[in-house]
Amino acid sequence: MAKGKVQNQQGMESLLDDLRLDGRVAIVTGAGRGIGRGIALAFAEAGADVVVASRTTAELEDAAKEVRAAGRKALAVRTDVAKPGDVDMLVARALDAFGKVDIMVNNAGAYKELAVVPFPDKTLEPPAVMRSSTSRLTDEEFHTVIETNIGGVFYGCRAVAPHMLKRRQGKIINIGSIAGKQAYTLESIYQSTKAAVHMLTRCLALEWAPYNVCVNSLAPGVYNTAMTLGAWRDEKRRQAMLDGVPLGREGDMRSLAAMAVYLASPASDYVTGQVIYVDGGITAR
Repeated sequence: MAKGKVQNQQGMESLLDDLRLDGRVAIVTGAGRGIGRGIALAFAEAGADVVVASRTTAELEDAAKEVRAAGRKALAVRTDVAKPGDVDMLVARALDAFGKVDIMVNNAGAYKELAVVPFPDKTLEPPAVMRSSTSRLTDEEFHTVIETNIGGVFYGCRAVAPHMLKRRQGKIINIGSIAGKQAYTLESIYQSTKAAVHMLTRCLALEWAPYNVCVNSLAPGVYNTAMTLGAWRDEKRRQAMLDGVPLGREGDMRSLAAMAVYLASPASDYVTGQVIYVDGGITAR
């Protein structure tokens, strides 16, 4: 019995080792706050050195300090993922600093909860229109969401792919959303971009599988982040969102980050082309 217990313990230790990221280098976009920051810090805790990227320098420096406090190396690179030149530079800076990139997390995103055109009948207007319904979605707003949410993911994958394909190894995690699967009012452009992220993930997974590069999408559900702060401040809307979650509560950032660690680790080497929902059961309906 004692011998069997030792064997089980050894087996468990080996499994946990497969979830470690020691010696690996990760890039995380949108890492200044919210989901990106949570993932970056989880990677550091699991043993990875982390390149943190976002448009806000102060938030980036704070995130880098937290990575270093976890005992790992960090590099902060101010990046606008809607600009392909910025993303190319981000990957180049990471390679210059660390000599390789093992993990790429395309997380940076933009959110707009707006009507495409004005509603002519006020009695049929959906609740929670966040600006005057006499306005329509502008071209600038449209292009901002498109370029950030799908453009940024595409640019990130394209920038890191030559390095990963040449090395014949790599993990790419694209942050999608339940919004890429389930339709909601006032989110048509945002949701369209997330559906595109899911499909891009699947297509690239097929293209790059022969090179041992795994591409997956992590799709969060209801989380309280800076991007959705407006909705959370409205108690009625907050309760309505929580009522739609089978588990009855908002998402735990720790659980989401743990799934990202799994997708970045050797434990997921046979997982590619998947959209993994961490949503409290919303998409099970």
